[in-house]
Amino acid sequence: MILAVAAALAAAFFFALSTTIHQRAAKRQPPRRALDPRLLLRLVRTRMWQLGWVPGTAGALSQAVALRFGPLTVVQPLLASGLFMAILIEAAWSRQPVRRRDLGATVVGTGGLAAFLVTVDPRAGVADPGSTAWWWVAAGAGGTVAVCLAAARSTTGATRGTLLGVATGVLYGVAAALLKAVATRFQGDLPALLLDPRLAALVLVALVGVQVNQSAFQSGRIAAPLTALTLSEPVTGVVIGVTAFREALSLSGPRIPLVVVAAGAITVGVWLAGSSSRAAAR
Repeated sequence: MILAVAAALAAAFFFALSTTIHQRAAKRQPPRRALDPRLLLRLVRTRMWQLGWVPGTAGALSQAVALRFGPLTVVQPLLASGLFMAILIEAAWSRQPVRRRDLGATVVGTGGLAAFLVTVDPRAGVADPGSTAWWWVAAGAGGTVAVCLAAARSTTGATRGTLLGVATGVLYGVAAALLKAVATRFQGDLPALLLDPRLAALVLVALVGVQVNQSAFQSGRIAAPLTALTLSEPVTGVVIGVTAFREALSLSGPRIPLVVVAAGAITVGVWLAGSSSRAAAR
């Protein structure tokens, strides 16, 4: 478990650096709709966006190691620590102080996630869910993403960034679950890995997530989409971990109100990030 925690924290740092670089590259492009492929095609040709994949790849490898040796309900919440790192990296890069409401959003949101993790005491479940479980994951995640994308079409600024950030977080949460299944099943047989349908699904979900993520980064400052993404991704991971991977959570007696408080803190963190960015834009 120590290796899983260390790898998850390393992944959080690498993803924070990658996210900051990609957000700056996306902000320089003309605004596009969330699933407009022209945005991604333009970004692929930019040096800054390409550079962002160096720490991004390191983060993905670190996450794979963490998920191979630890449950989703532990690894995914730990990745939320990258939110602190990204806010600080952006402030240092811009040579500006961290805004109080941005910092408040990260403290409240990630504090809620930390409280959730400690309260529920997660334990590992099955290593590879069956096909029926994956179809339920696809239905739930697909419906949530569709609602967020539809709502984002009629909004702008921080609200749009938050909605797209939630959609991205859900997609990345599903990708993390698929990555865990692929990493757990891999025993050195490369041909079997390449023929694994879970790998194909992982690539597809990750590509859609990257596309939506870049659109989210075009909407206001980094706090709104990044907070929404960073908080919705571990929540998605926990839900999939409990339902598909059958990971156990302790939710009896006095733990229930503590979990409710933690969930409320996560919600407030997302709201604070959105309202902070709207205030900054005026």
